[in-house]
Amino acid sequence: MIRLNDIRLPLDYTEESLRKAAALQLRLPADAIRCVSLYKRSIDARKKDRICFLASLDVKLHQNEKGIASKCRNATVMEEYFYSLPSCRKLDKRPVIIGSGPCGLFAGLILAQAGQCPILVERGRDVDRRTADVAAFRTGGILNTSSNIQFGEGGAGTFSDGKLNTGTKDSRIRKVLLEFAAHGAPEEILYLAKPHIGTDKLKQTVRNLRKTITRLGGTYLFETTLSGLRIKDGTITGAELTGPEGKTLLETEHVILAVGHSARDTFVMLQQQRIAMEQKPFAMGVRIEHLQEAINRSQYGSFAGHPALGAADYKLAVHLPDGRGVFTFCMCPGGTVVAAASEEGQLVTNGMSEFARNQRNANAALLVSITPEDFGSSDLLAGVNLQRQWERAAYRLGGENYHAPVQRVCDFLQHRPSSSFGAVLPSYTPGVTPTDLDRCLPSFMTDALRAGIVRMDRRLHGFADGDAVLTAVESRSSSPVRILRDASMQSVSCRGLFPCGEGAGYAGGIMSAAVDGIKAAEQILLSTLRPV
Repeated sequence: MIRLNDIRLPLDYTEESLRKAAALQLRLPADAIRCVSLYKRSIDARKKDRICFLASLDVKLHQNEKGIASKCRNATVMEEYFYSLPSCRKLDKRPVIIGSGPCGLFAGLILAQAGQCPILVERGRDVDRRTADVAAFRTGGILNTSSNIQFGEGGAGTFSDGKLNTGTKDSRIRKVLLEFAAHGAPEEILYLAKPHIGTDKLKQTVRNLRKTITRLGGTYLFETTLSGLRIKDGTITGAELTGPEGKTLLETEHVILAVGHSARDTFVMLQQQRIAMEQKPFAMGVRIEHLQEAINRSQYGSFAGHPALGAADYKLAVHLPDGRGVFTFCMCPGGTVVAAASEEGQLVTNGMSEFARNQRNANAALLVSITPEDFGSSDLLAGVNLQRQWERAAYRLGGENYHAPVQRVCDFLQHRPSSSFGAVLPSYTPGVTPTDLDRCLPSFMTDALRAGIVRMDRRLHGFADGDAVLTAVESRSSSPVRILRDASMQSVSCRGLFPCGEGAGYAGGIMSAAVDGIKAAEQILLSTLRPV
């Protein structure tokens, strides 16, 4: 197979266009090409009057691929991707996975495919009942603290935009994409440079992955939490669980700790059991909403609205003179701001888009970097305490009914409270309270946000639009702690305990978390062949 890079395609390209482009690059007649497919496709919008696609193509010829490729400067001979499970023997005791987010899900899939019959423990509910719980909170403010946007089958990513792009350079990314596509995600995720599934399709995808894991011998325990670890001579011997039937003990020699960034009670338990952890930098801020059509115009100019382009996204970051960073995260084109609290009396926001990305507003987290020096304490969980402090402040300012405090950008920049809205109407439910966000955020954060908005407007025209809306507080972008592990991915405190994913401080998104879970599963499989 030949891979051709840097191929420009018109927005209205066809299958025949791909064949002609490949033939032109390889200096071959079209009938010399057996088949051609997209490997990667991105949007090139650097010149607003000539927006096009930039693609990599996989081409199969009838003969002499190596010879033909050697004569073309942007061609490389490639082998088709194939994921191979590590060699292993059957474990004496079933491995236990705590958490069914992307990390736990893919760790479970790999172990199930290897015949190890994993047990997945999830504090929340299955995705169907979880969807009902999320809807009850969004419409009526009824919070289920165990089943919500943070907790439940599929993890926090299930109720997001479902972005699958990542800065992680790892061949296992292809394995993740192929499994998602095989279990119901759109086929286009296999070639888009910025793939996304959308929360509507993610729900059916994680449900299908669960069915595969259980068909291969895995077991799911929903509405069940990890309440303790059994450790003997520095090695895992069991997992103590609390579920609908009360307390139970699972004897095991391998525990993958794939909890999310909001598993605060688990962090407390680990601290009590002397599992080595450390404070970790994270970020907090707000969600910012614009009209999606305004973002489209800013990014695509006269091509805005072209059906091949869809809803435009953005990714912005600035470094302020004082050294603090302000950046956008989890941008949701054509999406909504959602209620994401997991504890009573606290207000948390997140963003969500469905696959179509067809809602009126665009939103993104607008975050300020926070370091342990900002925590105000050397306590291991000081970052958690800081999150809770500002989540409680946002809850009070919103009216103590899970209505979110919001402010127009023009008012925020002028240090005056908002009392009404302009062209951009907040999408957050169950409701919003126009106010002054300085009353629920620390001054170092609001100062940084103001400076960041102005600077970002220079890169994305209209970002500082006065009618844009800020909704507080976005506090769960990543874990405020890191559970320390060694090169074998095992806890430095306990053999057989594998901290991984976002909650452990080793990932930042669906793809990096999934890859981390695969690597942890591989370490367990490889350990079966090592001498004891």
